Parts: sequence; C-alpha cells; structure tokens
Amino acid sequence: MQNNKVRTFNPAWLTPVDPENLERSRGLLAADFIETFCTQTKETIAGRAGEPIVLRDWQKDLLNHLFAVGPNGRLIHRTALIGMARKNGKSAIGSGIALWSLFMGPDGGEVYSCAADKDQARIVFGDAKKMIEAEPELFELVKPYKDAIEVPSTGSVYRVLSSEAFTKEGLSPTTVIFDELHASPNRELYDVMQLGMGARREPILIGITTAGVRSDSTGQDSIAYSLYQYGQKVARGEVEDPTFFMAWWEAQNESDHRLPETWELANPGYADLNDPADFEAMVKKTPEAEFRTKRCNQWVSSQTAWLPNGTWEPLAVDREVGPDVPVVLGFDGSFSGDASVIVGVTVEEVPHVFLVKAWEKQPTDLEDWRVDSLEVEDTIIDFCSKHNVREIACDPFRWQRTMQVLDNAGLPVVEWPSSSASRMVPACAKFYDAVVEKKLTHDGNPLLARHLLNAVVKTDRLGPRIVKEHRASPRKIDAAVASIIGFDRATVSEEPVIPQFFSF
Repeated sequence: MQNNKVRTFNPAWLTPVDPENLERSRGLLAADFIETFCTQTKETIAGRAGEPIVLRDWQKDLLNHLFAVGPNGRLIHRTALIGMARKNGKSAIGSGIALWSLFMGPDGGEVYSCAADKDQARIVFGDAKKMIEAEPELFELVKPYKDAIEVPSTGSVYRVLSSEAFTKEGLSPTTVIFDELHASPNRELYDVMQLGMGARREPILIGITTAGVRSDSTGQDSIAYSLYQYGQKVARGEVEDPTFFMAWWEAQNESDHRLPETWELANPGYADLNDPADFEAMVKKTPEAEFRTKRCNQWVSSQTAWLPNGTWEPLAVDREVGPDVPVVLGFDGSFSGDASVIVGVTVEEVPHVFLVKAWEKQPTDLEDWRVDSLEVEDTIIDFCSKHNVREIACDPFRWQRTMQVLDNAGLPVVEWPSSSASRMVPACAKFYDAVVEKKLTHDGNPLLARHLLNAVVKTDRLGPRIVKEHRASPRKIDAAVASIIGFDRATVSEEPVIPQFFSF
C-alpha cells in the first residue's frame, strides 16, 4: 500500500550540508544500486518478499545528504546518526548501504554490521545476505559464510559483529552500519570501530537507531544520546563540524502521543511503509513511555523533567538589551568538567533572560580542559562597563578569587550558593511559575534551552529543586542554575540592590 501523499525530506533535526557538496553526492548512485540489486526480504506493507526495493523520495534525499562529496572528491561525512521510529525501513536501508559499500567501495574494503547483541546485528546482515542470494548477478561474485561475505575479486569483506563478543582490535573498517545504536550497553565497540577507521581514505560510520533511554549500563550518557545531543549542536550552529551528519525524525515532546499528526512527525514512512491501524491499536495497549520511545522516537528518562514540555520555547523574543536597562547577572561556574555560564536578567515587570557567555567543554577538547577564570572576569567587567548592572550574583564554590577581583573593581558582587536548598527551592519555584505563567521572556539561545531541558527535579524533605539527572552525567545544567540565580535576584524587590559583601 503506497500512500498517495508525497513524503518530503523533513527530519526534525538535520545538520547542514553545503548545496555544492550535495550536487557531487554519491547518494543517487547508492539509490540506483539498491533499487537495481536489492529486494524485499519479507512481506510487509511496503511490498512482497522478492520484489525490488522501491526507495521513496525522502529515502533518496537521505542518501544524497549522507553521501555528500567535497571539492576533493571524498565523502564529507565520517560519522552519521539516522534516527526514526520503528518500522520505517531502517534495516532495508542499512542492508542496501552495506551491499553498495561492499560491491562498489574500494578494493580491500571492510564493511561491518554492528549492534548491541549478535541477534540484532544479524538483522541487517541477514537481510543483506538474502538480497545477495536472490540476485544471481551478485551471488556469483561472493563466497558466503555464516557471519561473513567475501568478494574474492576485490578482497573486500562484509562481517557481522556485536558488543557481546568483543575482540575487534586490529580491524580497519571502510563502512560501519551500527543498528539500534541506542541499545549499546556502553561505547566500547563504537569507539573501537571509529578509531579503526583512521587509516582509511574516506570511511563512514553510520548509526541507525530509534530513541531509547538516555543512559547506558555505566550510568553515563549512551553513545546514541551523546551523538544525538552533538547533532543538535551542529544543527543549531553551536558547533561547526561538516564531518558529522544527523537526520533525526521525532515528535515534539509536548505533542499528544495519541494523535496521527504526532505519529507522522517521527515516521517518514507513515501510512506508506507502516500501517496507521497498527499505531491506533498499539497506542491503546502500550505504556506511554514505551510508545513515545518506539513510535514517536522520543528519548525517555527515569527522572522527571523540570519544566513542562513546550513552555520555554514560545517565550523567546528578538530583543537587544540597551545600556540603560537595569540588569542582574547570574553566574554559575565550574572548574573543569561542567560549564561556566553568565546569564543576564533584566529588572523589569516582565524580566528578560539572556545568555551573556558560556564556557563548555566540547568533545574535541583535551582531558585537561579548564575554564579560563581570567576570561570570565574580563567578560563580566567588560559587560558591566557597557550596561547598567545592578548586581552580580555568584555561586561562590571555587570562584572566591574571582569574586574578590570583581569586588576590588568596585562591582556589586554578592554570594548566591546554589548548594543551599533554602535558597534553591523557592528560587526554582519562582522561576518555574514565571515560565508557566508566561511572566518572562528570553533570547532563544540554544545552549540555555538545552541546559534547561537537561534539568530534572529532586524532591526531598527540603522541597523540589533542579539537579542533574545523576552526579556523573555529562548533561550540563549550569545555564539553568545561572538563570535561576539571576532571576531570583532580579525579582526580589524594585528597590535598589544593596551589595551583600562576603568574607574569605
């Protein structure tokens, strides 16, 4: 059943690709190979077993973006993450890419299907093997084995690997298809495969997955969620990395998971490669978190997000804060692992929250990365020289020297320890109420939005307040804390702020 509605290529998150690189792309060559040599391996809504695979326009666009080529004639992307809900033809696409890479890639190529366990890894590999067996022109070129397919004329090989059988050092992959990357128990196999590609001329590692839980068995962010967050940074322009590609379909968090329009957002093959009746049946008997993960492609957490879905984004306005507008600065600093963030909050009837500057460790930074405290001090002093800053509210942990420098410069710096529950509980409640009741605006900064999204609620006898999902989590919330600090001090009173000096 092919739906008459034409599906456009419109993932929720798409990293930018230069149009000239798309013009040189090998994606249409891959699409032509798949449609010529690859067949349906089982009967589905998309077609009968044995019928040729017919790629949809959005699938061809995906391949075109994925295999974009630079001016030097090489593939632009070395790492890719493709995310969509279940039953959208992920395995067929993965199998087709693997076979195209095996037969049309460089001599001596090494193609791998990887997954958390061998049964999962064999899904893509098994489909590819069936496609070869169904196509005499391909079958006569290969020597098939249980977990490998060899092309003797080129010396290329296609193997299946899994996280549970870890003896992968010494491999030199040209193409890696990592199926259901979200289920990987840790990042060990992924890192070995990525590092193994170093000697290849134009390798590519492609993670094809649905969403899942954010943390892996180590308690850290899963490799899939880490790549997802990195892809968001690239898509938003926070990080420039043309070697990384992400196309991710998902429903908005605030969407009603019971509605067809929500299902369409996460399923580019909705009513074409999958059946709406199946969604209607499953939504009635599947737990909401499970349905949102598998059918709406949304990440889930074992803890409760702080701000309600869809409340922060609509408050964004395009505004330049003038030099005469009274402002309070909130500062939450770190020494190494976390971020250091300065947030401004205007002292007005409807306060405006805006990011002044943030320092955040990036994946490419060295292990000994540290925040430059002198740069932080210079940024605050420079901002104060150009704006009407009534107060600088700082979390003093490890930043007493900087606070002393600001005090010596005659600036109105005060202590605001975020570790104090007696301060954080009412301050969090005040900020929360202002967001929900639309009594503040903000600048729409993506880092600020990301840190607020990362914040979860801790509730104990002292009351509810924001924390990281777990102590070792790499998901930063420092901009959220700085916003709460600044908002709390900007809304204490309309009277002039009297600096609350501190002792050392």
